[in-house]
Amino acid sequence: MNYLPPSLSFEKLSSSQYKNLQRYQKNVSVDVTQALGNVPIVRLGNISPICLESECLLKLESCNPGGSIKEKNAVYLVTRAEEEGLLVPGGTIIESSSGNFGIGLAMVGAVRGYRVMIVVDAKTAPPFRRMLKAYGAELVDVPLDEADESGSMQKARMKRAQELAATIPNAWYPCQHLNPENTEAHSYYTAREIAAHFSDELDAVVVGVSTAGQIMGIARYLVPRFPKIRIVGVDVEGSVIMGTPAKPYKMTGIGLSFFPPNLDISLLNRAYVIPEAIAYSVCHALARREGLLLGASTGAIVAGGLHLARALGAGARILMINPDRGDRYLETVYDADWLERHQFTLKEGEHLDDAIASLTPVYF
Repeated sequence: MNYLPPSLSFEKLSSSQYKNLQRYQKNVSVDVTQALGNVPIVRLGNISPICLESECLLKLESCNPGGSIKEKNAVYLVTRAEEEGLLVPGGTIIESSSGNFGIGLAMVGAVRGYRVMIVVDAKTAPPFRRMLKAYGAELVDVPLDEADESGSMQKARMKRAQELAATIPNAWYPCQHLNPENTEAHSYYTAREIAAHFSDELDAVVVGVSTAGQIMGIARYLVPRFPKIRIVGVDVEGSVIMGTPAKPYKMTGIGLSFFPPNLDISLLNRAYVIPEAIAYSVCHALARREGLLLGASTGAIVAGGLHLARALGAGARILMINPDRGDRYLETVYDADWLERHQFTLKEGEHLDDAIASLTPVYF
């Protein structure tokens, strides 16, 4: 492909201009599915005094083209399905998703010409719904009366997705929650990026847990290469993944009402189960003190990472994984009326520092 302006030919280029053109061509992605990863890593400096003693780093997966880390899973799983003949031209992608993975699949479906159907529920926020539709995805709603005993809609959504896949010709249901290949995406993308950036100078990686794709993909790649690294999971209060009591919660992006089959607890050094009010308080603090408008689960992940920094002591180098952007939470986490309606009281300043310091990790 010729990227030159019509008035300029290759013959008229100087040596330096030709080298610049080659460099430009190498950096041009064929399409959006190749424009993933290698996102910025920023050091937090204002959110907590502990950041002055330790390196508290945030890997901004929110800078992927569609705004989340789940695009990596989407591209990887779709490509594998194509290679294995599970997804054929003109086929339909069906998935249960509360947001980001569905958006990733819709993005891939748009560029590769697939019909995409995403099973959602009342917990799926309006911005996610609008984004899914903007990419051309069809939404299938599961009614609230199908919630399980803990108020979760995940099992009902998965059942509906399975039913659709069984009745629609040439349908493929990746089932992110149960698919063992879900972890491979993050060994292929995220973990390699971390290894290339840090060499062997990293004390811990802090990752949110839901389907376990991210944390297991990262752990399985990094632990053999960096034996001293700590792999730390973050869950939300109300989820059962870490063995804590089930109860309804509003958080999306982390948490499940069942134990994810892809999670190998033996690879974790510790985990944090974060109350929603603390997670959302950290989200607001990141926006107002660090200039980072990030998603709901990032607040929980950073809360866990800051507690870990205190525990490891001065000089620790901790990498936290930011899954998505905050703009899709403007009608929930960043909306004062929504917070008040659901009785979430935000903490600020020293009160937030104290709340983070009082967290109790789960050890394995």
